[in-house]
Amino acid sequence: MVTSAFYPEISPRSFRATELAREFSRAGHKVVVLSRYRDFDYKIFLGECSVSLKMWKKSRYPVVPNFKSPVLSLIGRLLTRVLSLLFEYPDIAETPAIKESLKTMSGFDLMISFAVPFPVHWAVAGVQSGGHPVANVWIADCGDPYMFARLDNYRKPFYFKFAEKHFCRSCDFITVPFMEMRDQFYPEFKSKIRVIPQGFNFDEVNLCKDREVTDKPVFIFAGSIIPGKRDLKLFLDFLCTLPRDFLFIVYTNQASWFDPYKSCLGKKLEIREYIDRLSLITIMSTVDFLVNVDTVLDNQSNREAVPSKLIDYALSGRPILNLSSAVLDESLVLDFLNQDYSRQRFVDISRHNIRDVAARFLSLADKNESSIN
Repeated sequence: MVTSAFYPEISPRSFRATELAREFSRAGHKVVVLSRYRDFDYKIFLGECSVSLKMWKKSRYPVVPNFKSPVLSLIGRLLTRVLSLLFEYPDIAETPAIKESLKTMSGFDLMISFAVPFPVHWAVAGVQSGGHPVANVWIADCGDPYMFARLDNYRKPFYFKFAEKHFCRSCDFITVPFMEMRDQFYPEFKSKIRVIPQGFNFDEVNLCKDREVTDKPVFIFAGSIIPGKRDLKLFLDFLCTLPRDFLFIVYTNQASWFDPYKSCLGKKLEIREYIDRLSLITIMSTVDFLVNVDTVLDNQSNREAVPSKLIDYALSGRPILNLSSAVLDESLVLDFLNQDYSRQRFVDISRHNIRDVAARFLSLADKNESSIN
């Protein structure tokens, strides 16, 4: 398994790779994870599962530093954005180290590489198709599309299509979590695409059995904000107009985005940093309901797509208030605040058991596998 994101990082890509590594190991397979260098003590993690962890070397190329000066900070953010858009920097700087590590490895039955970032796939393609096959079968797992991504305000430069087509041509299969993503890759590679959803170990979930009843509604949002495409602006604006008491808890790494609402909501809004997902699920099971915001994707509804956050929401057992970034249904919000959850969003998580998900990946170890689903 080749992945930049891995435990203890908190992200959907990290969850996907980590849960698969653990499940492959539980099933008795020899598992080697190649990941980027991070200053973390893995003794406890590796002691709990028989996974061999290797790390590629840190990049020698510098990153744009964080400046304290507002002006320099703005310049730094702009430079970081430009380098990312035009060159996929600094992620692309990792490719030489990934290639160097992979060239020392061979003889595997199955290799899975994970994006984002996509330079991981590009590095694997350079080795797997360059006279040094690491594995008999290579699966390129994509949590999001690349050239046809819809969440970014800017399209990728045209020249990156050569890198995308190269890895798509070199791999044996491309796995995506949602059927809708099949249309966001170049048509000539659709025959390689297999849909395998996000998977989690349900047995690890620990819910609160004696939930405390409070005199005010308490609700949680956990996740990232994409301004204009997945944000809470309309919801927060409406909350500011309500005279009633409540507590809105937000787990995010974008605390500054909520600054404009702190003076209006005061103690009604509580911003917290990310915590590990199992602890978060336990905490979510103690509140009245959870808040989800659908992503605006060209005005198209994508109700069948279940991101990892919604899986965690469903595992907590609490009602889900599902909102749109484009239009706010105020009556729906009021229903939830009044403990009427009849219009809650239901999420089917039966397809997301890690045992079934891992089995579907393993079924691709046979190159003759032909089922699209």
